[in-house]
Amino acid sequence: MKSLIFVYNANSGIFNSISDTAHKIISPSTYQCNLCKITYGIVNEKDEWKSFISNLPYKTNFLHKKEFNKKYPNVKEKLPVIFENSKGKLRLVISSDEINKCKDINDLKKLILSKLKKLS
Repeated sequence: MKSLIFVYNANSGIFNSISDTAHKIISPSTYQCNLCKITYGIVNEKDEWKSFISNLPYKTNFLHKKEFNKKYPNVKEKLPVIFENSKGKLRLVISSDEINKCKDINDLKKLILSKLKKLS
């Protein structure tokens, strides 16, 4: 089955999560991961986003940059990005530039749906 891999431009872990949360509050304009900024509230993933993801016709995986680099060391893309994974082969679906142009969750959802229509 094909899946989508969402790659955050952030690191995992409790300390990084606390640091990211503070950064989003104190200086949101300089926060480096628009995918995180759009899909997460202060602490948790937004319910609207969870619902959207659960209704996609794809299995979804979410990786932070170190996890992604460890799993796919030969794939070099500016983060955040969204890939389609088909039998271990990645295909770029949405670039960092496209994600970074999204102003809110509705923009991101529209972008994802329009790109998925082209994949079909």
